[in-house]
Amino acid sequence: MSDDPPLPPLKLLHPEDCLIPLKLQQRDGLSTDVLVRSLAPGQRECLKTRQDDTIIDGNHRIYVLRKRSVDVDALPREIILKEEF
Repeated sequence: MSDDPPLPPLKLLHPEDCLIPLKLQQRDGLSTDVLVRSLAPGQRECLKTRQDDTIIDGNHRIYVLRKRSVDVDALPREIILKEEF
């Protein structure tokens, strides 16, 4: 068991109704394992957030994983400082 404190909840950058349906459909066709691995640090399109845990990269994949009841808030993320984006 890890002694690390839990990560804060992730926040979508835009409201759910602003997500692109085609992207959601494409992501929904991928396995949960593939989606989770694609978000891992070190991947080209890893999960990137602002310091306030707003998602910069990964919104569609996080949305699909939440629909599958995956605990996305526990996923490691790359935090991008404001001056970097």
